[in-house]
Amino acid sequence: MHQDSRIFVAGHRGLVGSAILRQLAAEGHANLVTRTRAELDLTDQAAVRAFFDREKIEHVFLAAARVGGILANERQGADFIRDNLLIQTNVIDAAWRAGVGKLLFLGSSCIYPRLAEQPMREDALLTGALEPSNKPYAVAKIAGITMCQAYRKQHGFNAICGQPANLYGPGDHFEPESSHVLPGLIRRFHDAKVAGAPSVTLWGTGTPRREFLYVDDMADACIHLMRHYDEGELINLGTGEDIAIRDLAELVRETVGYAGRIEQDLTKPDGHPRKVVDVTRLTAIGWRARMPLDEGIRRTYAWFLGNGAAPYAAAAE
Repeated sequence: MHQDSRIFVAGHRGLVGSAILRQLAAEGHANLVTRTRAELDLTDQAAVRAFFDREKIEHVFLAAARVGGILANERQGADFIRDNLLIQTNVIDAAWRAGVGKLLFLGSSCIYPRLAEQPMREDALLTGALEPSNKPYAVAKIAGITMCQAYRKQHGFNAICGQPANLYGPGDHFEPESSHVLPGLIRRFHDAKVAGAPSVTLWGTGTPRREFLYVDDMADACIHLMRHYDEGELINLGTGEDIAIRDLAELVRETVGYAGRIEQDLTKPDGHPRKVVDVTRLTAIGWRARMPLDEGIRRTYAWFLGNGAAPYAAAAE
């Protein structure tokens, strides 16, 4: 990937895509191609093929996806599997047909088996049952990985697959009903602070452990992969460190400055009992995360406040 390479960032208004776009621009890449959902519906096969035929793209960061937390996955499972299958199928196939030099497909660490050995290695994929609460999304992402590997084998298409840990940071989605855990906690503690509420309710037991990767670190890792990784095997993107959800809630409460109680709603699901990725393969190609979790949360909350705290950031498009 050169400075003048024609690069398409699919999903450039979402959390991941916007961070990749910022990082590419900061590094001097000026030949960047983006499209909003209104300009290009990635679920429309004919439109996607026409776009790739016309634009002569050289590299693709496929960050477009329908994403959400446990509640959104449970309520909108059909939407999650349908939209993600359509988006990734159309983009991967059209990119290959148009002669794109390289494509990075982004999955998620939630695709690994629910009871996978921790930290989760890349070869744990498809070795056990999935977490039921996000199964439609996970199945779609596994299909995307399989498609990339099949196109590599049959057609020689240089499609690589990165599996990020839970992401957070500026540009995140803070709507309580559909956000992931960390931005959802920021929103709930902030609203409770503003309202003077005596307590904030935390879903589940608070014992599950999660790994969190700051989105600007994620963007840097993606660009590093585009430059230095050309293998068909998927590669984990993360910090290799995790934290219990209850401890995360305490960290967010401290950052927001909320003085009330934390209560548990044990009727709500926990999701995976633990989810942290093995980053051995990533560190072997020379990349490590840099942002400490406490500082990343401070920056995320500052962004949330600076952007009005009322509007909800859009999910990836």
